[in-house]
Amino acid sequence: MSEINDIIESGSLELYVVGALSEKQNAEITAVLKQYPEIEQEVNEIENALLQLSAAASPYNPEQLLDRIKAKLNIGDSTKVIPIQKEDNKTKVLMWLGWVASIALLIGIFSLWNKNKELEQQIEVVATENKDLETQISESRASEEKTKELLAVLRDRNIQTVELQGQQIAPEAFAAVHWDKENNRVYIDAKHLPTPPEGKEYQVWSLTLEPLTPTSIGLLSNFESDENKIFILENINLSEGFGITLEPKGGSATPTLEQLYTLGTVG
Repeated sequence: MSEINDIIESGSLELYVVGALSEKQNAEITAVLKQYPEIEQEVNEIENALLQLSAAASPYNPEQLLDRIKAKLNIGDSTKVIPIQKEDNKTKVLMWLGWVASIALLIGIFSLWNKNKELEQQIEVVATENKDLETQISESRASEEKTKELLAVLRDRNIQTVELQGQQIAPEAFAAVHWDKENNRVYIDAKHLPTPPEGKEYQVWSLTLEPLTPTSIGLLSNFESDENKIFILENINLSEGFGITLEPKGGSATPTLEQLYTLGTVG
């Protein structure tokens, strides 16, 4: 019993199966197999382990792979021991093991490559999300600053407010101009103007009355996307009134009076 354990634990059986022993050592193991069924069973288990390895290396069609291996090594379905004694069979087994190892390595590399690609995609998604978050924070801060600025303007006694009433084309329209003369700015509250149609936008005019002279001070661009509908424009004119017309996108050199939406004079 001790002799059997020594043979099993020596590692010779594994070398025997893969054909790595000398002819003399090979003959000795073959003789031992006939003498001890336990050793024959151990060789059979080593063979099965190698076949399972081949199946793991080719998971999509393990049966076909095993048939090919048996054909190359001349192994029958009922064979329990691989009697590898010739040099050409040794070479076949070693080549087969190298081939299986190469496939396993390629599978590992491909799996690692896939994991790296997935990681890169996750990093890109996180980077995009961070960029979007930074944009949202920036816009939120800008909106907060704008709100503070507007509140300061509305509460400033030196700011003059001019109400612009709806005209014939849109009697229900209304707008307000908060004029900061000190800083040459006007804050246009256009919340009660209808959304302009596609290809059109509102244009604001500074007016002098005698003679009536309109001067453009800017456009209410991105009207639909502006939530609070308050627009800040520069006004360096000595305005006596303000008007808002609907013009082609990009504005006009002179106001289209048929599209005059609101009008008001400085009190």
